[in-house]
Amino acid sequence: MHELSISNAIATVALDHAGERDVRSVQVRVGVLRQIVPESLTFCWEVVSRQPRLVGSTLEIEQVPGVVECSDCGARSTLTEYVLRCLACGSGLVKVLSGEEFLVTSIDVASADPPSAGVTSGGTPKDRMPVGTERKEG
Repeated sequence: MHELSISNAIATVALDHAGERDVRSVQVRVGVLRQIVPESLTFCWEVVSRQPRLVGSTLEIEQVPGVVECSDCGARSTLTEYVLRCLACGSGLVKVLSGEEFLVTSIDVASADPPSAGVTSGGTPKDRMPVGTERKEG
């Protein structure tokens, strides 16, 4: 079950980006061709998220369908099986357009503001941090 090592990697990314704040949720985009079972990944997240700053956090998974483009007939097909073939003509000469993604898209963190500042426990949109960007406080 490689989902446990994947969950650990997601946790590392989330904690690195959250700084000293608690993580509330992590959003990931996973292509179906990655052969990651969403239910297994969610189960492993429940184990991994028992560590400090992750307790109570959720993992939200967006699955991306596998889409191929045929080099022979030019058709685009959304795969219904894990067979890389054109659904229109049956050719195996296809280019994968989507379905291989694996990306942490954003992380929701607890507010750094003290509770007396009027921040609700649900957080605010400013607490969602797209991965790879930094939010400037000002």
